[in-house]
Amino acid sequence: MTITPSFLASKLTKKPIIWSISGADCSGGAGIAADIKTGHSLKVEVCHLITANTVQNSKRVSSINPIEVKILAEQAQALRIDKPPAAIKIGLIANGEQINWLVELLLSLKAQLPDLFVVYDPVGQASVGGFLTTLSTGALKSLLPLVDVITPNIIEAKQLNTLHETSPNNNVLNMAKNILKLGCNAVIIKGGHASDKIPSNAKTYCTDICLQNLASTLSTTKATTQLITLQSPKLNTSYSHGGGCSFASALASFLAHGYLLRDAFTLTKAYINQGLSLTTEIATEISSDTTNVNITDKSEINPYYGAFEQGMWPSKPTDFPKIISPITQQLQSLPCFQSLNLSNKEKLGLYPVIDSLTWLERLLPLNLNIIQLRIKNNDIKVVEPLIEKAVTMARDYKCRLFINDHWQLAIKYGAYGVHIGQEDLNGADLDAIAKAGLRLGISTHGCYEFLLAKQLQPSYLAIGAIFPTKTKNMTGQIQGLSNLTQILALADTVPVVAIGGINQQRLAQVWSTGVSAVAVVTAITEARHPVIAAQAMQAQLI
Repeated sequence: MTITPSFLASKLTKKPIIWSISGADCSGGAGIAADIKTGHSLKVEVCHLITANTVQNSKRVSSINPIEVKILAEQAQALRIDKPPAAIKIGLIANGEQINWLVELLLSLKAQLPDLFVVYDPVGQASVGGFLTTLSTGALKSLLPLVDVITPNIIEAKQLNTLHETSPNNNVLNMAKNILKLGCNAVIIKGGHASDKIPSNAKTYCTDICLQNLASTLSTTKATTQLITLQSPKLNTSYSHGGGCSFASALASFLAHGYLLRDAFTLTKAYINQGLSLTTEIATEISSDTTNVNITDKSEINPYYGAFEQGMWPSKPTDFPKIISPITQQLQSLPCFQSLNLSNKEKLGLYPVIDSLTWLERLLPLNLNIIQLRIKNNDIKVVEPLIEKAVTMARDYKCRLFINDHWQLAIKYGAYGVHIGQEDLNGADLDAIAKAGLRLGISTHGCYEFLLAKQLQPSYLAIGAIFPTKTKNMTGQIQGLSNLTQILALADTVPVVAIGGINQQRLAQVWSTGVSAVAVVTAITEARHPVIAAQAMQAQLI
C-alpha cells in the first residue's frame, strides 16, 4: 500500500510526526506520558500506540497488562493512512506476539518510507524494580536489524551484549561494538548508571557514547564506524523517572526534524541535562530537610521519586555536553590562537571567498575586513608562488587574509590566518599554527562540530551551509536560519561566520541573526559586475 497523507492533513501539518510504541505508566513518569510531553516540548506531533497498561507508582510495579496485537495493528493501519511518521520511538514490548507484529509493521513501513528513523529504548526492567516484559533478550534478534538507533543504559547494554557470540565484555566500547553487530545502525549507551570520576577534581561525570555504522563508499567496500563521546557533570536529583524514555523520544524528535545523528545526540544530551537541572534545587531542599529531621534510622526515609521534568528546546550553553574526541584530548595543552583584534561590538562584515590572485587584486582595494583565498589545487609547485604573492599583496591593506587548507605555506610566508575544514583537523598541525602566531578559522556543520571546534579555542568559527549551495554537496547539512540562531547561542565570545548559499537577497536576514561575518562565493564571482555587487553587499552590513 502506498502511504499518501490526505490533502487536508498535508495542508494542516507543519510539525514532524513521530509514533511512540510503548507502555502506559499510570504514575505519569515514564512510557507514553514521557514521550508525549517530550515530543510536544520539541515541536513534534506525537501519535501513540500503547503496548501495555502498567500498574505502578514511584515505589513498585504491580502488574503489566498487554494490549491485544489486533488493536495495535488496527491503530497502526489508521495512522499510516494520514499520519505517516518521520520517526518511531519504541519502548516497552510486552510479549513475543507484539514483537512479531512490530517486525512485520516496520518491514512494511520502511519499504514505503525509506527515510524513516526507528529509535528503540530496550525497556526490560522498571527503575523502581520489577520486570516489564516476558520477552527474553534473545527474542529481540529479529527486531534489531530494523532499528536505526538503540539507546540502552549500562545495565541494558550488558544484557544485550550477551546476545553476540563474542564472550561478554563489560568495557563500554566493546559492548557497543557487539550490540552493533546484531544489526542496528547505531547504538547509544547512556552513562547515567555509571560513575566516571575525573582524577584532577574528583567530580562525577556522566559519559554517553554513540557508535554508528558509516556506509561504505566507492573508495572502500568496508563499512566503518564513528564514535561520538559526550560528557557532562552528573546531576543528582530524585526527579528522574522516565528519563530514559525521554532520552529516546527526544532523539526521535530531533531526527524527525532532520538533524544528523551526531547533532540529534548532542541536542538530546543537552535536553536531558536541562531537565535534570530543573529539579536539582528541589532535590537539594529535600536532602536538607532530611538532614534536619531527628530520625534514629534515616535509612527508613524513602526519597521521593518524581517524574523527569521536560523543558524546552535546549539553548543554554551550560546544558550542552563536552565533546570528548582524540583531537581534543591530544591538544589539551594547545596554545590559544590569536584573536582577530576586533574592537568592542565590531564585526567582520562581508567575507569573500575567492580562488585566484585576480579576484584578490579586485577586492583588496574595497577596504574589506577579511578575505579567504581558497585554491583547490594540491600541486605545491603551482600553489606556493600564489600564496607567497597573495600574502605580500594583503600586507599593503588592512585586510585579514586567510589561506584555506594550505597551513604549511601559510606559516612559511607569514599569512594572517589559515582556515581549515572539519575533515582536515586531524591532519593539520594546530600546535605549529598557534606557535607561528597565525589566526585559525574552522568550518563546522551543526552543533556537534561547532562545540568540538570551539573547544580548540579558534579565532573564529564558520557555520554552514545556511542554504543549499553550488560550491559543495551539503546534503543533510543545510542549517537554515533557525539552526544558525540556535548555534549562535553557544558561541560565547567566538566570532561566527555564516556561509553557504548566501546571496544579496538573503544577506539581510542572515545578518540579522547576529553573526560577525557573512561569507559569500558565487554572489561575487558569478555577478555581472562583481566589484559593484561586493560594494552593495558591504554597504548592507554596516
